[in-house]
Amino acid sequence: MGAGEDFAELVRIMERLRGPGGCPWDREQTHQSIKPYVIEEAYEVAEAIEDNDVDELRAELGDLLLQIVFHAEMARAAGHFTIEDVVRAINEKLIRRHPHVFGDTAVKDSTEVLRNWARIKAEERQGRDDRSIVAGVPRAMAALLRAHRLSEKASRVGFDWDCASDVLEKAREEFAELEAAVHLGDRSDVEAELGDLLFALTSLGRHLDIQAEDALQRANDRFIRRFRYIEEQLAARNQDLHDTSVQEMNTLWEEAKAKV
Repeated sequence: MGAGEDFAELVRIMERLRGPGGCPWDREQTHQSIKPYVIEEAYEVAEAIEDNDVDELRAELGDLLLQIVFHAEMARAAGHFTIEDVVRAINEKLIRRHPHVFGDTAVKDSTEVLRNWARIKAEERQGRDDRSIVAGVPRAMAALLRAHRLSEKASRVGFDWDCASDVLEKAREEFAELEAAVHLGDRSDVEAELGDLLFALTSLGRHLDIQAEDALQRANDRFIRRFRYIEEQLAARNQDLHDTSVQEMNTLWEEAKAKV
């Protein structure tokens, strides 16, 4: 079967699972009840990409596609829209937002492509209540990734620093403001200044072509490897982690940094 036939088979399977005599669990689900799975499957796709595991990526993309078909089938049954409507809408959007491919617009490079993309999106928002450049970035998105996308959107209309060194200076300014807030002891101000610092650091990552979300995830992975090294070394000595001094753990941490 070709891709079209395979996709149609997936849609038919989902219709049967949700239909009379189908799976009781699938029939009970709602958009709200399976919403967490969309996010979970998207993260598993990202993890497969991070691990450079193409077999796992193939499997996880299938799991994510299932979630899309699942939501579309619930919407079809409720009379809202169909999977065909979903596919048709994205086809039209891709053609509309690539006039340099499907039309006669000329572009010099990818920067101009992104600028045109932002302009076309702004035109599409004309009929909506919220026409802001920064609309459309979901609150449910991971905070660092959301900060990256917000600053990226603003940058496409020129609201941005000129270079990474300017953002670095802004980050230093935000750090000084955080220190002052900590000294004064106002929790709400500390939270606000910490948020501003994180946002500035995310923008710095963008200027350095580094996703802050990815950078922090890799830092998390390093922390796990190094902390496990501490646990393993203490276990080898028959020493309880809870009875170990911070100084001794720090010594093992420095060893771990050299090894893992």
